[in-house]
Amino acid sequence: MLDLDSIDVEEIAAALADQVGYDHRWLIDPLTGEVVFWTSDTGIDGENPVEVDQLDLIAVDPLPSYVWYQDMVDFAEGISDRAAGRRLSASLQGKGAFRRFKNEVYGHHPELISAWQAMRDARARVRAVQWLVDEGLVDDEAGQRFISDNPEPDLP
Repeated sequence: MLDLDSIDVEEIAAALADQVGYDHRWLIDPLTGEVVFWTSDTGIDGENPVEVDQLDLIAVDPLPSYVWYQDMVDFAEGISDRAAGRRLSASLQGKGAFRRFKNEVYGHHPELISAWQAMRDARARVRAVQWLVDEGLVDDEAGQRFISDNPEPDLP
């Protein structure tokens, strides 16, 4: 088991959210907790291509987009400004919801940016720790302690 304090939880969270493509992967060393970035062209050291399955590392596969989409839904439904909430909810309809939601928050509701980022990041960290527990890399007790010590912020 790895010591949770020695793992960059933010980096795991970023890897779980990385929806860009499959020509690259995020990997974690199960012995050290070090997170590395692999690409098909440059391997993990940036110079020497290597097949990902030749490495004794665990892939950090991204979570499905609906997980991150639900954060936007919950934010829109949870804020006290009902008019802003309705506009944010409307931005989530159809293709391009992530872009439209971001444009709505950052372009029309700058007062909500810090609250959105705080909620999004808190949830991402919890997902990262839960992923570490599920993979057997971190003790369940340490994971539960992290989650209880890092509650989601209140929404405005």
